[in-house]
Amino acid sequence: MSWELASFLLVGAVIVGGFAWYERSRPTSQVVALVAALAALAVAGRLAFAAIPNVVATTDIVIFAGFALGPAPGFAVGALAGLVSNFWFGQGPWTPWQMAGWGLCGILGAVLAVARPRASRFTLAAVCALAGVAYGALLNFSLMATYGGDLSLQRFGALESRAVPFDAAHAIGNATLALIAGPAMVRALVRFRERFEWRPPAVAAILLLAVALVTVQPERARADTARAVAWLTSVQNPDGGWGTTPQANSSTAITCWAMLGLEAAGRNPLDVSRGGNTPVDFLRARVGELSSPGDFARTILALEGAGLDPHSFAGRDLVSALVKRRRQDGSYEEWPNSTAFAIIALRIAGGGGVDASTAWLVKVQNGDGGWGDVPGSPSNADGTGAAMQAVPSTTAARHGLGYLRNTQRPNGGFALGNSGEVNAQSTAWAVQGMIAVGTDPQSVATGGDSGLDYLAGLQQPDGHYRYSASSDQSPVWVTAQALTAVAGEALPVPPVPRLPQPKPLSPATRGDASPAPPLGSLVPPSGEAPPDSAGGVSGVPPSSGGSPSPPAEAGKPPATPSRPLPLPDGVAPEGEEVETTEPPPAGPVFEADDRSAPEPWAPLGIGLASGGVALGGVLFLGRRFGW
Repeated sequence: MSWELASFLLVGAVIVGGFAWYERSRPTSQVVALVAALAALAVAGRLAFAAIPNVVATTDIVIFAGFALGPAPGFAVGALAGLVSNFWFGQGPWTPWQMAGWGLCGILGAVLAVARPRASRFTLAAVCALAGVAYGALLNFSLMATYGGDLSLQRFGALESRAVPFDAAHAIGNATLALIAGPAMVRALVRFRERFEWRPPAVAAILLLAVALVTVQPERARADTARAVAWLTSVQNPDGGWGTTPQANSSTAITCWAMLGLEAAGRNPLDVSRGGNTPVDFLRARVGELSSPGDFARTILALEGAGLDPHSFAGRDLVSALVKRRRQDGSYEEWPNSTAFAIIALRIAGGGGVDASTAWLVKVQNGDGGWGDVPGSPSNADGTGAAMQAVPSTTAARHGLGYLRNTQRPNGGFALGNSGEVNAQSTAWAVQGMIAVGTDPQSVATGGDSGLDYLAGLQQPDGHYRYSASSDQSPVWVTAQALTAVAGEALPVPPVPRLPQPKPLSPATRGDASPAPPLGSLVPPSGEAPPDSAGGVSGVPPSSGGSPSPPAEAGKPPATPSRPLPLPDGVAPEGEEVETTEPPPAGPVFEADDRSAPEPWAPLGIGLASGGVALGGVLFLGRRFGW
């Protein structure tokens, strides 16, 4: 039996023995409920810190479970957490090792409860930190067991030294979480356990019920961006643009909004055409109609999303034209909305002079955190969402988020003004403002519904969005603006790559291609080469993609190449023989030796030693510092 197989059998025995131990302890229904709730919490603790390598709350939660409930429930919490969390992170040969490692952490917590029943905050932190190191050692050893190779202390030491940063992150994260929440969580779990001994555990039942409700609650309606994109492209006009409604005359404003919606959903407008015209073609033909700051800012944003240069578009520098319309106080038309869009457009296009405009926009913010149509007018969701996208990393934007939270309606939507009708466009601007400041729109909900839930309820079977529950006005305009929000984008929309374009035909494949050159024109004059089995010329490399040589003129010999053509390996010029040699091997050759395989007791010794060091370190530090 190989030592790798012995290692896996040992780990399997630990897992099976741990669960058998848990079952034979005949846990009460209350303990079963709390174990399930704690396992779910341990899984969430791993998922919550997934972005930070090796920082997980799982180890701490498992140790606290073992401390409060005992070794068998603690093992069950840890093993279940390792198994279930890998349905997100991926199952593999590492799963049983993680289950065993976290299960042993639960047992370690129970041992600590016996040694130090009133463990202090620092004792818990030290144990959790040492458990992180021991867990890392076990997982490092699992690499040797999984992938084979030499079993030696030198190799194990190399793996340990390479993993020092990750084990340190695990240990420090464990200690930090234990210092912050350890005593409070242990006290709460111990209190629950004591209640289990006297009366039914209402708290544990509530915890389990909450976990069950989270996992089985019906899925909310979600917006379908693909259907919205399909509908929007289906109502494009033959000139390449869009109007407010299908078949309405195209306008530059609605066309730009449609372009931004398509770009947010990942579709480059250059790949969307009707009658041979794209939206960019329509804007190019109407660029002379642009006059207001809003026109220029909107067009700049749409062109940037398509990957085009607004500094030079159809003979106009749209960026300079926008900058020239800035007032002395930094505003554009003294309107917060126009100023916000100008800031966003100039920031992405590199127009400069944004600081003065930003200062003006922040200065005219209302006391409730929002912005109105003009300075001093009542705040509304449209202006507030636009301004938040212009100054996303400022205190003013955070105050704007507070305004949106306070004015959200019970159905999750937002109205145009305090007394207006809840509608898709105002809601879309509010959602984009939340996205700009890094807030998940789904987390901003009143009465259980978010802005995205409200928008999803307005989408129709054909893909377009209604303006509101009672109105379906200007569906193209509404759908275009809603699409940006439901696609999870805020302005400016980053450039979208185009779809793969067909490669132009080479001259040899076109219908009007020149006739192929005579075979003789490809043969060097030093001698004729025999044709190969495919009808070509042996020893002559194929063309690298250039145009074929023109045929030799009648009665004239073929032109001599300017450089000698390369010859195949093993062929010398003028018929000379060359000595061929064997090519070197592609890499080093590994050969097995006849050393005997290591005994299967080695992994058991390493595992016991790691656990002994962790436990011994806890006891030593506890006695040394009087913890």
